[in-house]
Amino acid sequence: MNSLNKDEKKDLVESKVLSWIDDHHDEIAGFLQELIQIPSVNPWFRPKEDESREADVQKAIGNRMQALGAEVANWEPNAKELAKYEGRAGYYADHKFEGRPNQAAVLKGSGGGRSMLLTGHVDVVPAGNGWTVDPYLGERREGVIYGRGAVDMKGGIAAMIMAVEAVVKSGYRMKGDVTVGTVVDEEAGGMGTLDFVDKGYRADACIMTESTDLKVAPLCRGILWGKLIIPGRSGHIELPQGDWREGGAVDAVTLARVFMDHFDRLNADWRLRKTHPYMSIPCQLYIAQVNAGEYPTAFANKAELVFDAQYLPREKDDMGLGSKVKAEIEEFINRVAMTEPWLREHPPVIEWLIDADCGETPVEHPFVQTIGESLKKVISEEMIEGIGFHTDMGWFTNVGIPTVNFGPGNPSVAHQDNESLEEKELIKAVKTIALTLIEWCGVADA
Repeated sequence: MNSLNKDEKKDLVESKVLSWIDDHHDEIAGFLQELIQIPSVNPWFRPKEDESREADVQKAIGNRMQALGAEVANWEPNAKELAKYEGRAGYYADHKFEGRPNQAAVLKGSGGGRSMLLTGHVDVVPAGNGWTVDPYLGERREGVIYGRGAVDMKGGIAAMIMAVEAVVKSGYRMKGDVTVGTVVDEEAGGMGTLDFVDKGYRADACIMTESTDLKVAPLCRGILWGKLIIPGRSGHIELPQGDWREGGAVDAVTLARVFMDHFDRLNADWRLRKTHPYMSIPCQLYIAQVNAGEYPTAFANKAELVFDAQYLPREKDDMGLGSKVKAEIEEFINRVAMTEPWLREHPPVIEWLIDADCGETPVEHPFVQTIGESLKKVISEEMIEGIGFHTDMGWFTNVGIPTVNFGPGNPSVAHQDNESLEEKELIKAVKTIALTLIEWCGVADA
């Protein structure tokens, strides 16, 4: 090998690693099955007994990484210790972490290379009642693996760990350090990642292996959940009602329709202003729930519109959150209220439920280009596209780590009944991450 030039050596390394991945297809699929077979439902969702086993998933990951020579650290986050982040993304004073550890497995490099962080969350949402297969069996059928977390995001975790294993088992050692960081609590707000960053883990680049359909996603949008509470005044729905100033009924459902019509106009404006060259859809405000009224015979005395609104990284405030967009929505709602005499005297109220942060790494950054070139070697094309949903990438970009989302599986399948992942996509993800490790970190003979 010493007689080969630099490019020939790299080609030989890549060929050997890719061959190892092809030869160990069943082992890679089997590791994903192993992770699925350990239920790790976030306890925020009040899972059934024995379904909240995040610690057991971490143990399985830790054992695999230790076998590769990694140093594994395991600890439980503590909300009191993180109180300094109150008001910032991912902090929730009431979250509990007994038996729910974060984990960092550090594979030390030989020196002279750039470091890499591979990260993902081990918690999943509940399986629900609509499954036609066992959600925790990890069944393989005709090249597809079924199970809760197959896409979100144990498939990505399996891919990143097996990519590291492919390089090591092929007889090479990364020059730069590689950290595999697996966190809890993403499905309930992201406090695990906040804690991981607070512990001081850093790298020259990061891949968050959320499912992206094998697209390189250098940004995710922020997400706001809000509840608009519209007051009305009840009255018998079958009888004439006088003017509201004289005690007549005010139908909150009718007022809710007014707001929904105006939200359509807001969205038309946002479709022009809140776009991004790497986002396939603009930011919008969508009504997700409509709750109103008490009785079939009475006009509604209150209506609630629960909505989801997205914002772009360029709209973040100094705390990394969406207060600017909140203020924009509040001002819009106040303007609409001023068009209705009743609402001028009985203004609606907004309750903000969730502010999930966002992040972005410039497409021209060398790391984005590196993973894009690696992907082209696997699928013959480079696909760069941001993702509309929230991921935990924001805190990594906040502390200066260039981060991309990249992982196997269609994200729209996440949280669905019969969640599944095609094995061929899992293998492509393993190959892309392995090639990125080789190029970014550099390798030497073990």
